[in-house]
Amino acid sequence: MKKINIALIRLIQFVVFVVFTFVVIVYFSAMVFIPLDALVMISKLLSVVGINSFIGALIGLPIVAYMGKMIYETPGLVSMIMETGMDLVKTGKEKVEAFNKIAEAVK
Repeated sequence: MKKINIALIRLIQFVVFVVFTFVVIVYFSAMVFIPLDALVMISKLLSVVGINSFIGALIGLPIVAYMGKMIYETPGLVSMIMETGMDLVKTGKEKVEAFNKIAEAVK
């Protein structure tokens, strides 16, 4: 019975590890996809006005770059975003390691 309990604990530990890994990957991927989405939206907006999508993307690129520069120059914003992501990593690590204590208690 102890082996079944340990196997269940390890299975749940793996599921928690996968969930936290997925959340961290999604969080940091969003930092890449948000500017790309802004560029696509600007080029689509300019295509509604009548400008070709390629030309709209060329016009939208400096706009998105300027918005990125404004975000980068905002005091504490980038560090807060990175701290939040690192807190996700630390929380996931702590929760996965907590299962080791439970498995040791079962043995």
